[in-house]
Formats: sequence, structure tokens, C-alpha cells
Amino acid sequence: MQANITEQIEALKSTETKLLLDKWRENFGDSKPPANRLFLIRHLAYKLQESTHGPLAAAVKNTIQDLIRTYDPINKRTFKTRGGNISTPHGRDPRLPMPGSLITKIYKNNRIEVKVLEQGFEYRGTIYKNLSAVAEAITGNHWNGFVFFGLNHHGRR
Repeated sequence: MQANITEQIEALKSTETKLLLDKWRENFGDSKPPANRLFLIRHLAYKLQESTHGPLAAAVKNTIQDLIRTYDPINKRTFKTRGGNISTPHGRDPRLPMPGSLITKIYKNNRIEVKVLEQGFEYRGTIYKNLSAVAEAITGNHWNGFVFFGLNHHGRR
């Protein structure tokens, strides 16, 4: 039976989005599906496993949440801004894209790409603690990194 579930989950990856949304409605009714295809597939995969093996026990869910609160560095952050401290539900500065994303900027006719890491930023193979350090490495002058990269607004663009 496990092989069957694995095959069904693998098949989700190549299923057309329209059909995935049909599966969503079959399983979750009128609740709004995730806008991201990968998250949609993950929810459907979890639902397949849950329908075969049953839901996670409440104690297991509580343990998972405790581990996230204790060991996940992203969820343990508070950010200082001119207007005061920002704490977000996920602990990340809301101006930053998720880890793994690229921040791009054209500077002096050159395309700059900076990879967002869980703790820091990578530019040209070097890891920097913050965006201001990256901006300074690029320009030779001190910059507020959020301003330099156009990320100085709260919320996503």
C-alpha cells in the first residue's frame, strides 16, 4: 500500500494545475487553495497520506511546534526599525524574500544578484551578515541595504 501512496504523490508533480485544483476541491471543499503550485502539491500529498494512515496525533503536532519554536532561527527574530521593533509571525523581517530567493538590482549597468540565506546573504561567493554590508561591498560606500536594494517598504511587493 505504501508504494501506491508514493506513486500517487509522485504523479501529483506532473499533474496539470487545473486537475490539482479539482483534487483540492474534492478534498478541501470551498477553502481557498494555496496560490503556489508546490504548496498545493504538498497539501494534497499530506491529505493522501492522512487518508491512508490517519492524522498526526495531537501530541506529535505539539512536539513539532515546540521544536520549531526552540530550534528554528528564522522564527526567533525581532527586527529594529526607525519606527520601533518588528516581530512577525514567522520571525522574519517582512521586507525580505524567503531564503533561497535572489534579490536583483541593476547598478552601473551591471546586474547584481544576492542570494537570501537563512542567516545572511551571499554575493559573489562571499557570505555577508546583512544587506548593508553587501551594498557597501558593491559601491564602496555605506548604504542602508534595504534602501539600496529597494526593499525598504513593509510587506511584499
